[in-house]
Amino acid sequence: MNKIVFLCPGQGAQAVGMAKAWADASPAARSVIEEADRIFGAGPDGRLLSDIAFHGPMDVLSRTDLSQPALYTAAVACHHALPVEVRSLAVRATAGLSLGEYTALHLAGAFDFETGLRLVMRRGQLMQQAAEASKGGMVALIGADEAQANEVCAKALVGAAPGECLVPANFNAPGQIVLSGSIEACDRAVTASDGICRATKLQVAGAFHSPLMAPAAEKLAEALAGVSIQPLATEVWSNVTAQPHDASNPELLRKLLVEQLVSPVRWAQSCANMLAAMTADGTRAETAFHELAPGSVLKGLMRRIDKTCEVLPHDAP
Repeated sequence: MNKIVFLCPGQGAQAVGMAKAWADASPAARSVIEEADRIFGAGPDGRLLSDIAFHGPMDVLSRTDLSQPALYTAAVACHHALPVEVRSLAVRATAGLSLGEYTALHLAGAFDFETGLRLVMRRGQLMQQAAEASKGGMVALIGADEAQANEVCAKALVGAAPGECLVPANFNAPGQIVLSGSIEACDRAVTASDGICRATKLQVAGAFHSPLMAPAAEKLAEALAGVSIQPLATEVWSNVTAQPHDASNPELLRKLLVEQLVSPVRWAQSCANMLAAMTADGTRAETAFHELAPGSVLKGLMRRIDKTCEVLPHDAP
């Protein structure tokens, strides 16, 4: 293997203690985490970001405005600490699940670590605010395809009050789709799914990747407008289009990052399309897939997307 693809985790992968093993083992990882603490400043109760990531508790770490910067920092710290034989491989592509797309873009040179962290901090704050301002939720469907997910949404919205919404939000893997929308519609979706698939309400702060995130998307557009985005040094796959970003079109990239907040995350399609493109150009056989810290969520999803693609997670050294 002489090429590498980096997969970057998103919200939901957080765990108390994440990246601590990397910080303990690697001065390079520790340096990234110390820089993040400096940029982030004092969080709840005056605590540093690393203190929240290393010691939790989980209900605090899982707040959207805390988990997003913590996840971005953990993944970048892990990347800096990888063995030289891994870091020296030519990067074939990067991809990240939702929040992880910012990590993927940073690795491709779109912006430096601090710029990315400040964007992610703002994104987390805005999503937290939008979640608190709207009564939203999410529902996991097991065993449904896209047409069936749309059918569940349509059935759940029969007789809905004005302004209610329910949409597919995450296409994580074949048979694993998440719906997002108004809390009442989410409740009805569990019943509406009967005879179509299994449905379970998720414990989340709000209706992410749905129209209820529109206020956050508008303000994120303002934050992105003030950021310089450099041409991408490698292929980065978009959650919205399931295709690579245009490497030298920063305006389109900004537009897609804003759309990502209110559009479904097409992770399964992105991975399938990436593997097909690599098979077509002959790079698949010579490319290793590595998942940055924390956890191994993306390894599990890839097993369902394409069993022939092995992913090596780096949750700890």
